[in-house]
Amino acid sequence: MTENFKGTDTRNLPDPNEKLVKVFDAERESEALVVSGLLTANGIDNDVTSTDAAQNMYPGVGGNVVLVREDQAEEARKIIAAYQQSDETAEIDLSEESG
Repeated sequence: MTENFKGTDTRNLPDPNEKLVKVFDAERESEALVVSGLLTANGIDNDVTSTDAAQNMYPGVGGNVVLVREDQAEEARKIIAAYQQSDETAEIDLSEESG
């Protein structure tokens, strides 16, 4: 077992030099967190990062991005696209039933 001087397991720690890529951006943090949960549930490690600018200088500028490892980006985009497609279908089905 690989351990550092504090006795913690270092095998599962992320590589600080690993390239991360943006797979989703959102104006609201809640949207980014939903996508993050979706990816996590599908076994894809991710990070939600705020891109907010200083609001006193750039009001309304910013948002949140979801980052994943470069080698998992394609799979993550497919999962997000499938979710968005199913979400659109659900909205259509609901509107047709209320008609």
